[in-house]
Amino acid sequence: MKNIIIAGPGRAGKTTLAKRINEELGCFVISLDKLMTAFGKAYPQLDIRIAWNYRKATANIAPFLGHYLGMLTTDDGFADDLNLRAHAVKGNHFVLEGGHFDLEKISSILKTYGIKEMKEHFILIGLVQNQKTAEDFFSDLRKYDTEDEWTYSFDDAELKRLIMQDFIPSNQFMADYLSKYGFTIYDTSVNRERVFDQIMEDIRSKLV
Repeated sequence: MKNIIIAGPGRAGKTTLAKRINEELGCFVISLDKLMTAFGKAYPQLDIRIAWNYRKATANIAPFLGHYLGMLTTDDGFADDLNLRAHAVKGNHFVLEGGHFDLEKISSILKTYGIKEMKEHFILIGLVQNQKTAEDFFSDLRKYDTEDEWTYSFDDAELKRLIMQDFIPSNQFMADYLSKYGFTIYDTSVNRERVFDQIMEDIRSKLV
C-alpha cells in the first residue's frame, strides 16, 4: 500500500479525512501543523512557524519534509550510511496532512532517494473549496466554528476580510498548484461526506 499525502488550504477537511483514513485503513496520521509547531518551539532560529509568513515557513520546512518522506518511503535500500531495510516495518503506513508543501523543493530532494514522480510512490489527495462564495465561507465558519478553531475569535469584519484575502485566493491557487504535481483534486464545498466516501473508494481501488 502506498502512503498518502493530503494537501490543501485551511478548513477544506484535511484533518477530518485523515482521521477517517486512520479509522478505516489503519494508517497512522502525521499532522504537518504539529510538526511545524514542534520545529518552531525547538528551533526558533529556523523560522518554521504556523500563522506567520506562509511562504517562508513553507520553504523552510521543505528540506525536512523531502528527506523525511524519502526516508519513510525508501525502505529497500540505503541512505548515506543507514541501512533502511533494517528499519522497515511491514504494514506501517501513514497519511500526512497539511497545507505547507513546497512541492518543487520536496520533489527535488525525493529524486535523491530514487523517487522521480511523487504520484508513483504516494496517493496524492488535494482538497479545495472552489465552489464556495464569500458568503458561503462566512456562513459555514460562523455555523461550525468551535473554540478550538483559530478563526473562532474573529469579529465579523475581520472574518470577512480574511475570507476575501486568504480563503478564496488560497483555494484557487491550490487547485492548480497541486494538480501540477499529480494530486487528484476533490472539491469539498458541498456534500463533504459524499466526497469523502468517493475518496475512500478511490483509495481502496488503488490498493488492489
